[in-house]
Amino acid sequence: MSHVVVIEDEGTVRDVLRFHLERAGLRVSAYASTREAEDAGVLPQADVLVLDWMLPGESGLGFLRRLRSDSDLRRLPVLMLTARAAEAERVEGLETGADDYLTKPFSAAELVARVRALLRRAQPEVPQSLTNGPLTVNLSAAEARVNGKPLNLTRREFDLLAFLTQHAGRVYSRTELLDRVWGADFLGGERTVDQHITQLRAHLGDDPGKPSFLETVRGKGYRMRAWPTEGRGEA
Repeated sequence: MSHVVVIEDEGTVRDVLRFHLERAGLRVSAYASTREAEDAGVLPQADVLVLDWMLPGESGLGFLRRLRSDSDLRRLPVLMLTARAAEAERVEGLETGADDYLTKPFSAAELVARVRALLRRAQPEVPQSLTNGPLTVNLSAAEARVNGKPLNLTRREFDLLAFLTQHAGRVYSRTELLDRVWGADFLGGERTVDQHITQLRAHLGDDPGKPSFLETVRGKGYRMRAWPTEGRGEA
């Protein structure tokens, strides 16, 4: 489920944004200021940011300038939301780094359409086959192999393996894995992730005395070990 962060200081407008975006099947985190959003630590996991221009304290435009200078967040798609309709101001927002612009008042249909368009544009093209060392994951066939030997995986085990392989080298917390692989509507707990990691390690033949595919990062979560580039396909 795609995650949209909303920063809008007017409570009524913020509630309207949340309602229509959630109704469209999106996960929404909404805040009244840029400081609240930063303190919550949600921006690195966001897929789109809906940002109001006029905010208490730091303006949306000022925050956007900071965002575009941050190496971790500079590619986050931003929809600028404002009552400023003059062409010069729209140009200023776009030149500062906004990906799109929506003026108040707006229709729910246009809001959702613009957010979905940003999500499509930001979606990386995923290769149909992922390779990481001796591991090959065929996404179209839903099949995984190690050294050419097929693995007998459940659907959820395959989904978890494919996600971690696609993002090899990056650490994901249990909560993030539940959200990305199981979905926000899943009612199980974090122990579910631990169980599936254990099962995958058995399938993959991970040996504590040898380089492993799945690594535990203490206090943070799990990651797929990124094997040396030489001999790897695109992942």
